[in-house]
Amino acid sequence: MEGAEAASLLGERSLGPPAEFRTYRRRWFLLAVVCLLNCSNAMLWLTFAPVADKTAAYFHISLETVNWLSMVYLLISIPFGLVATWVLDSVGLRCAVVLSAWLNMVGSITRMFSVLKFLSLGSQSYWYLFIGQCFGALAQPLIIFSPTKLAALWFPDHQRATANMIASMSNPLGILIANLLSPALVPEGKHIPLMLGIYAVPAVTACALATLGIHEKVPPTPPSASATNSNSQPFFTGLKMLLRNKPYIILAVCFGGGIGMFTCFSALLEQILCEKGYSNDFAGLNGALFTVCGLLGAFLLGMYVDRTRKFIESTKISFCLSALASIMFAVTSRFRHQAIMLAITSSLFGFFGFAIYPIAMELAVECSYPVGEGTSTGLIFVASQIEGVILMILLQALTVHVSEDPFSTCTLDQDGALDWTTPVLVLAGLCSGMACFYVIFFHTDYKRLRAETISADLVKTEDTATTNVPES
Repeated sequence: MEGAEAASLLGERSLGPPAEFRTYRRRWFLLAVVCLLNCSNAMLWLTFAPVADKTAAYFHISLETVNWLSMVYLLISIPFGLVATWVLDSVGLRCAVVLSAWLNMVGSITRMFSVLKFLSLGSQSYWYLFIGQCFGALAQPLIIFSPTKLAALWFPDHQRATANMIASMSNPLGILIANLLSPALVPEGKHIPLMLGIYAVPAVTACALATLGIHEKVPPTPPSASATNSNSQPFFTGLKMLLRNKPYIILAVCFGGGIGMFTCFSALLEQILCEKGYSNDFAGLNGALFTVCGLLGAFLLGMYVDRTRKFIESTKISFCLSALASIMFAVTSRFRHQAIMLAITSSLFGFFGFAIYPIAMELAVECSYPVGEGTSTGLIFVASQIEGVILMILLQALTVHVSEDPFSTCTLDQDGALDWTTPVLVLAGLCSGMACFYVIFFHTDYKRLRAETISADLVKTEDTATTNVPES
C-alpha cells in the first residue's frame, strides 16, 4: 500500500539504481538574484505611496490617481498571474527570472521619461509613469512565484523553508526601502526625478545579473526526492486538482486576503496617518518598522518551522496575533500624539503578519503536492490580488472628505483631506474574521513531506534487497 502511495505522489520511479541527491553552491547566487529582483520590484511598486501628496502636487493629479500607480499592480497581476504560473511550471525557472528581470528594468526606465524636461510632455507625463508601473506589474507575478520553485529545485528539504523565507522576504525589504527612501529623497515635489533615477539602479543591476549569470533552469542532480518530480503535473491538470482541494481553497482565501490587507496597509499608510497630523517621515518610519519587524518574524518562524515542521500551528497562531495587532492599530491611528503606540502596533502587525508569508507559501505546496510549486503559490497570489483590488476600492469608497484641519499634514488636493476612521476599522474586522475562519476550518496533511518519507523508505528497502541477493 505504501509503495502504491509513493508511486502516486512521486511519479514513476527509475528502474535503475536509486538517484543520488546533491546541492550546488551556485544556488546561493540564484537566491541572491531572485532577492535583488524581488526587492527592486517592490521598490518600484511602492515608490509613490510614502509621498503620495507630493506626487499628486508635482504631476497635478488627484490622490486617487496616485493610488492607481499602486493598484495597477494588483489589476494586471490577476490575469497575468495565471500566465506566470504556466511559465514557471512549464517553461522553467530560468526563463521566468530572466523575463521578469527585463520587464522590471524596462518599467523602471520608462518611468523616467515622465520627468525628462526636454520631452515637454505636459499633461501626458503621468501616462509614462503609469506605463512604467504596468511593466513592473507584469514582472511581479513571475518574481513573487519564483521563491517556492527555487527552493524546491535547488535546496535540500532541511533548507527549503529558510530559502523560501529569504527570497520571499526580500519583497517586504523593498517595501521597507521605499518607505524610508522615498520621503528622504522627496522633501519637495521637485526631487521626484532624482528618486526615479535612483530606483532604476537596482532594476538594471538585477537584469544584468539574471541575464548573464543564470544558465540552467534545473540543477544537474536534484537536491531532494520531490525535486526530481517538481514538474510532474501538467499545468491544467494541476489547476483542476487545486480547485477540488478544500484545504487549499481555504488557505488561498484566508492567506490571499491577508496579503491583500497588507498591500492596502502599505499603499495607504501615509494617507491614513497624515489626516491626524503625522508627517510623511513618521509614516515612512512606521512602514519601516512594519517591514523590519516582519523580516525578523519571518526569519525566526522560518528557522523554527525548518526544524519542527509545524506549518499549521505556526500560521494559525501568527494569524491570530496579527489580527489583534490590526485592531490595536485601527484604534490607535484615530488619535493624535500617539507616535509611540503607533510605532509599537505597526511593529507587532508586521512581526506576526509577515511571518506567515513564507510559511504559508510552503504550506500551500505541502497541501497541494504533487501540483507544481508555481501553480500552487501562483493561484494564491492571484486570489490575493483580486481581494486586494476589492479592498483598495472598498476602503477608498468608505473614506469621508473633511474640511481643512490645522493639525493635518496632508498636502491637500482639490477635494480636501480624507478621514480614514471607517476604512481602518473595517480592515481590522476583516483581518479578525479571516483569522477565525482559518483557525477553525483549515486542516491538511503534509503531502510532500509524507511522499519524501515514503520514497526514502523505498530506497532503503531496495538497498537492503540488493545487498541480500546472493552471488551466482
